[in-house]
Amino acid sequence: MKPKEEILEIISNPPFAERYSRFSSIQHYPVATGGVIALAEAAGCYWFLDIIGSYQTNKRLDPHFQVWKLAVNHEDDTAVAGGYNDTELIIKQDIPYTDFPLDELNLYLMDGVILLPSEY
Repeated sequence: MKPKEEILEIISNPPFAERYSRFSSIQHYPVATGGVIALAEAAGCYWFLDIIGSYQTNKRLDPHFQVWKLAVNHEDDTAVAGGYNDTELIIKQDIPYTDFPLDELNLYLMDGVILLPSEY
């Protein structure tokens, strides 16, 4: 895992934002921008992308725009992932352990592409 400062730099100034990459061979999973892939590699958080992908068959989620939030509790190394239609919470998943270094992370899913807020 890269240092926290390097991860924050990727989120603020994502490399290769215009490139899309498939991170899973599962058919209904979205693709991700180069910035999201760089973040996943730097922070070891492909699992968060898998969480997002795994819920894409949920009919309650808006297929055109979703907000995905990760909130980390560093006191006990747990986290909560939430999937939102704009501001309405649709999905909540507890994560029993994570070493993700940031307190929180927000990603967007727009028309099948996961992107960082700075890529929006």
